[in-house]
Amino acid sequence: MTEYDAVVYDLDGTLVDLDVDWNAVAVDVRAVYDNANVEPPGDGLWDMLEAADEVGLAAEVEAAIATHEHDGARTSSRLVHADELLERSPPAGVCSLNCERACRIALEEHALTMAVDAVVGRDTVTTWKPDPEPLLATVRELEAEPERALFVGDSARDHRTAERAGTDFEYVGDGPSGV
Repeated sequence: MTEYDAVVYDLDGTLVDLDVDWNAVAVDVRAVYDNANVEPPGDGLWDMLEAADEVGLAAEVEAAIATHEHDGARTSSRLVHADELLERSPPAGVCSLNCERACRIALEEHALTMAVDAVVGRDTVTTWKPDPEPLLATVRELEAEPERALFVGDSARDHRTAERAGTDFEYVGDGPSGV
């Protein structure tokens, strides 16, 4: 990996497997809408998250999701690419659709904090993947140029993010996981 000035990893499904029941998260987010007497755009978690700002529920929806992510980060499983992270020499970062605090908790839980120089989560910048800005913010924090950076992830969303940001991309497995 010496051909890159920086390597950025997705978190969930790449370095760790967060112990989160995403269906339960969607139920809790739906409850936020119901308690506010606001009709959600559907039952899909990410659709509800995307629409939350427009209906004044962004903070409540984010808090509901983050609670699950924090707990899931504490009981997450370490994946094989975490060992690779520890062995790489270029500066490394994490760019995740999970909230930044959950990323930091998972990194702490698996003794990876010292190997990561930048962490950008869903709530670190104003947009989230597949928008390129979270990945570009991570690359900037690592003091690298996008064309000299590699993004390692597990999903088609990660791949689209890398394409939009102008970085190289590598799947952790044989192809996208579906997120």
